[in-house]
Amino acid sequence: MAGAQPAQVAGVNIAAALKTAQGGGSAHAQDKDSMSTALITGIEGFTGRYMAKVLEADGHEVFGLAQGNPDGKANVIAVDLCDTAAMKAAVAQVQPDVVVHLAAIAFVAHGDVQGIYRTNVAGSRNLMAALAASPKRPSAVLLASSANVYGNATEGEIDESVPPAPANDYAVSKLAMEFMAALWHSQLPVTIARPFNYTGVGQSLDFLLPKIVDHYKRRAPVLELGNLDVERDFSDVRFVVESYGKLLKANRPTEVFNVCSGQGYTLRQVLDLASELSGYTPEIRVNPAFVRANEVKKLVGSKAALERAIGPMPAIPLRDTLKWMLES
Repeated sequence: MAGAQPAQVAGVNIAAALKTAQGGGSAHAQDKDSMSTALITGIEGFTGRYMAKVLEADGHEVFGLAQGNPDGKANVIAVDLCDTAAMKAAVAQVQPDVVVHLAAIAFVAHGDVQGIYRTNVAGSRNLMAALAASPKRPSAVLLASSANVYGNATEGEIDESVPPAPANDYAVSKLAMEFMAALWHSQLPVTIARPFNYTGVGQSLDFLLPKIVDHYKRRAPVLELGNLDVERDFSDVRFVVESYGKLLKANRPTEVFNVCSGQGYTLRQVLDLASELSGYTPEIRVNPAFVRANEVKKLVGSKAALERAIGPMPAIPLRDTLKWMLES
């Protein structure tokens, strides 16, 4: 959510968006008595679109904040997370009952280090301050952090008691966001989710599994990758957003939860599955430029605490996720 807009311009967009979406003041005021309002930051992103569907299915009137709104969607407010005044105005207008904070620079290898910290830490703080100042305090706030905060933890499944040891700027920014959010515990019911790797239809090709799937779908002759022996816990985006929705309902403020499948796959195993499903095998080349010096070698989580909080959450098998992506 980069690209600042003046607060007064954001205010005009907010008013117009709410007026259109709500269909007038008095009718909406009556509707809001019976309908909870949800706010998703980063609603136009990969996860945000799926999250909106979950919250709508749960009966929420869903609004979102996004970097821009080129389609003029009535429920999407174009606002920069780092614009303090515009954020405060947006939150005051929506007055959400529940909030899911997804907006972030989420690509580990993103080149703008200052941008990572500015958006993921300072931008998130702007949201916390805006929510605390809102005329109506939300009943539940979920912040999406990242399992990258655990760094190179390699022994067994990683649960929430494993000490954080972030190994890149993205992970450091997410851990800093968690500490920052703790400053608001007395004012806001904040729950932290630490999702492990997840994917699905619509994810950017900057990410590993969509890149792999794209090569198999196109039957590209060569696929260049980094370390083939890294092991990851891959979840389906649909599993992740369902977990987020249930965590909002559980309303477990001050707590931290892994969101993961509990099953690890090496990159070689992912490639084998893609070949089996597609009936095609490209030439695989290891490109040294793609091998990061601070690569997290193994990241496999425990979802025991998550299931104690929200009940059983059967993971969608990676094979099914890859099949969905290959057939899309």
